[in-house]
Amino acid sequence: MAAAILGILNITSDSYSDGGQFLDPARALEHGLRLARDGAAMVDIGAQSSHPDAADVAIETQIERLTPVVAGLVSHGVRVSIDTHQPEVAHAMLKLGAQAVNDITAARDARLLALLARSSCSVILMHSTSSAARAERSASSQADWIARLLAFFEERIAACERAGVARSRLLLDPGMGFFLSRDPRPSFEVLRRVGELRGLGLPLCVGVSRKSFLGARPARDVGERGPSTLAAELWCAEQGVEWIRTHDVRALADALATRASIRGEA
Repeated sequence: MAAAILGILNITSDSYSDGGQFLDPARALEHGLRLARDGAAMVDIGAQSSHPDAADVAIETQIERLTPVVAGLVSHGVRVSIDTHQPEVAHAMLKLGAQAVNDITAARDARLLALLARSSCSVILMHSTSSAARAERSASSQADWIARLLAFFEERIAACERAGVARSRLLLDPGMGFFLSRDPRPSFEVLRRVGELRGLGLPLCVGVSRKSFLGARPARDVGERGPSTLAAELWCAEQGVEWIRTHDVRALADALATRASIRGEA
């Protein structure tokens, strides 16, 4: 089965790739609808960036930014995921019809866990070496990154189940780039061995789109990382990753369709 695409929509002023482009609600809604037309099975929307230099955004501001866009997308039948670790934001967007919460802190907030337990939404748990709700420029090192990821997810899955969040609602994101280390090698190692995470028996969601490690070899600025992004995403698809999170939905959808045609698949 082909990987499903999770399209990225950042309603932020300082996201590393597209900050400031979609702060206007009408433009954000238009872009979200375009992502869906281009092949996104779900649109992942966030109102606070998680890169190391990003500013904090007040909860009220996040909700104000998100509300018209989420409501608009839902009214058009587009499935929406909310990229947040804050229970107030998640609660407001789930009320509007969002169907998933994508949490870069892997639901470490007890209040969010309680909210998720009362909901029926899907939950993306992301691994991170960061101590806070953003990436850090640390040179983290591990003898075995997959062993670390497996232990991390086993602990978070157990915490979710204890709180009343069914295992069947969970997806696992290994976290890439600065969420692992400023050194690009761990990201490549995790990509190379990503299939080993399948032992946990849950769907995987991987996001490598335009990330720094893809601009390391060869050196490329953010706007020049399209080819390396697509190569890494196709690798994920080959490894059976169920969801791929990307900015460039059309490019990935076209590549997956071409691959299917070569294989003689419908």
